[in-house]
Amino acid sequence: MEYNYIKSLHLIFVITWFAGLFYIVRLFVYQIEAYHKESPAKEILGEQLKIMAKRLWYIITWPSLFLAVGFAIWLLALRPFYIEEPWMQVKLGFVVALICYHIKCHLIFKDLQHDRIKHSGNFMRIFNEGATFILFAVVFLVILKNAVSWIYGTLGIILFAILLMLGFKLYKRIRER
Repeated sequence: MEYNYIKSLHLIFVITWFAGLFYIVRLFVYQIEAYHKESPAKEILGEQLKIMAKRLWYIITWPSLFLAVGFAIWLLALRPFYIEEPWMQVKLGFVVALICYHIKCHLIFKDLQHDRIKHSGNFMRIFNEGATFILFAVVFLVILKNAVSWIYGTLGIILFAILLMLGFKLYKRIRER
């Protein structure tokens, strides 16, 4: 019974962590676009978006990361045999990738808080899909475990990436009209 409560809390904080990662990158897009506007819109929007990003990042996203990982460690302590499962090892690899993505988001966050624009809005729109790829991979791994071969899984992720990029190009064309 304890395991299911911990698992539920883990899942809740994984969801809020992903929500924070998805939204922070959208805020990055808006901050970058606001930076290129004329005064006074540039200053007004820039300051408001910095406040929104700061609150999201430090009140929701970072705590969700720590709580999701903390509950995951607790789950593995309750059921240590899962660590020997191949699907779990691959999942943990994706979790490491997600933590790296989170850290990269933090570096971008710090730059934007100091008005250092190093990326374009289009780069951020593509960058935003990084968390989406990881989310898809982890959900399919956890639900299907060993039911899907690695070949089909890898091909599925590549096809998904291609479709996302095609969708992005179409969206960019529509926006430019």
